[in-house]
Amino acid sequence: MTFREKVQADRALTPGQRRRAWARWRDKIRDHPVIDFGYRITVGVIGSIVLVVGIIAIPYPGPGWAIVFLGLAILATEFRLAQVALHWVRVRYDKAMAWFARQHIALQALGALFTTAVVLGTLWLFGAVGLAAGWLGIDWPWLKSPIGIGS
Repeated sequence: MTFREKVQADRALTPGQRRRAWARWRDKIRDHPVIDFGYRITVGVIGSIVLVVGIIAIPYPGPGWAIVFLGLAILATEFRLAQVALHWVRVRYDKAMAWFARQHIALQALGALFTTAVVLGTLWLFGAVGLAAGWLGIDWPWLKSPIGIGS
């Protein structure tokens, strides 16, 4: 069977058949303890990296929380603690967002202002503000970061 035929055959599978095929493949790996250990380590490293990137990205505009959930979901494929954490974080996130949506517009604006302050503060701290100002020909000393690029 050629690669193209294999891909077409895989596309014809229902989601349930794909899950069973994945489970059979995973069971074959579990039959070999050394390979299984390596697989779990790989999943742990990749999931942890994605999780850390998501945590770093939370205060920034974009999919920070989605990346956190993705990292936890990757880890949850192999680790029970990550499954529990994923459920716990998802429930708390949904409750927090529902609470925030019920608040007065002034509190929502304060939240947006705080988020903006965190983003600008970290961009300044890591030198991005001073770097961008330098590109525009602005050389104000207070724009330079104490630790970042161009400090």
